Amino acid sequence: MTTKTILITGAGSGFGKGAAIGMAKNGHNIIATVHVASQVTPLREEVEALGLSDRVKVARLDLTDQYDIRQALSWDFDILWNNAGMGEAGPVWEIPVDLVRKNFEVNVFLPLQLTQGVVQRWVREGKAEGKKVVFTSSMGGLFTPANWGTYVSTKHALESIAEALQQELAAYGIKIQTINPGAYYTGYNETMADNPFRWLDDNVNFTKRADLRKGFDDFFATPEGKMDPKEMIDRMIEIVPADEGKFRNVVPKVIEDMLKDHQLAAWENRI
Repeated sequence: MTTKTILITGAGSGFGKGAAIGMAKNGHNIIATVHVASQVTPLREEVEALGLSDRVKVARLDLTDQYDIRQALSWDFDILWNNAGMGEAGPVWEIPVDLVRKNFEVNVFLPLQLTQGVVQRWVREGKAEGKKVVFTSSMGGLFTPANWGTYVSTKHALESIAEALQQELAAYGIKIQTINPGAYYTGYNETMADNPFRWLDDNVNFTKRADLRKGFDDFFATPEGKMDPKEMIDRMIEIVPADEGKFRNVVPKVIEDMLKDHQLAAWENRI
């Protein structure tokens, strides 16, 4: 595998940060971008302490900021990894629709805007051959558990966008991949599960706070709800820079098998 330059969004924590450091250790050049300016200096200091400053550039990339986007489009890189995201949980039939719109803005529309700018530049400049775009999707991009519908619907949308891009950009030599993590314990899912409690009101909503809290807590208490993120990070370190591989990458294998069973069962699902 040749040395790649990889732009990562959402590299300030979790999967993005772990994989950025891991890929840099493997010799790749990383542009690790973070959403919040206060994350820049701590990550730079951590990178310096690891002796990776020559391979990791840390910068702010707020996808809502047109000037940040413009700057990012001026950088040269081989792989765009759309990893940044956020999630709204809670019952779809009661969640405020403005929160649904916000979740789609952050997880779908803004990454699509960045991706369009990047791939169009590659094609326009004749540099598209061998480039790649990776999307961090989710196991939730392939099935929908109750009370997670808003978040996972954004990932369903990313799956469709990625599949369309793969077909549309194949003639230019641009490769597309998704990575579909299970419920790894990074704090991302746990924080998402807290979000409904800022609007859910027992005096107004049919869904009761205690019932929703118990459902989330019961899930996170299972082995499937609290997996070690190192497994996923190690796979991301392999998948993202690779020249070849699967279009869709579900980790771990037990979740891949569960999703395949679920999709088959969907054909027999009855009202």
